[in-house]
Amino acid sequence: MANEVLNSLLKDYEKKKLQAEIDCEKRKEQLYKNVPKLGEIEDELNNFAINMTKNILKNGDSSLEKNELEKRITNLKMEKAKILSELHLPSDYLKPHYECKICNDTGYITDSNYKTTLCSCLKQKLFDYAFNKSNMSNLDKENFSTFNANVFSDEVDVAKYKYNISPRRNILNIKDKCLEFVENFDNPNYKNLLFTGNVGLR
Repeated sequence: MANEVLNSLLKDYEKKKLQAEIDCEKRKEQLYKNVPKLGEIEDELNNFAINMTKNILKNGDSSLEKNELEKRITNLKMEKAKILSELHLPSDYLKPHYECKICNDTGYITDSNYKTTLCSCLKQKLFDYAFNKSNMSNLDKENFSTFNANVFSDEVDVAKYKYNISPRRNILNIKDKCLEFVENFDNPNYKNLLFTGNVGLR
């Protein structure tokens, strides 16, 4: 089940990523149509990037030609940023607008050691799914602060309940134990709780 959920979420990520990139291309197409100079700059930047790569492979990083290409690329980027600013457009207008800026809607991040881990956004979605499946989505209404012990009887009935205390006293004892458990949740020496009872009891 866990793998099915993860795979389903990753498919959603693929769709979001693809849609962000499609929207980006549409923005570029429309903007380049209205401002041809931006399209020309983009083409030049792409060509310079290719030439720089070829130059590095051919002559190494210390090449004077490489330094010249870097300067021209920097100037083109500045010109591009200036045009966007004059059009009152954000600097990332021509980039995909991913929902998550950390993983770019892939669900994963890669650290400096090339180790891949789940992005916090994907972890949150997995947590939300597990939380909703746990039937705890009403915690804002169903919690200790809204607990009402008065719905339980205050009469002792050993024959019926097999206890020499009232149901109300019993449930208050249970509440106290639950609170104690919560307050000591991070304590490794504290015991767990086990709830038992007939099927259908809540």
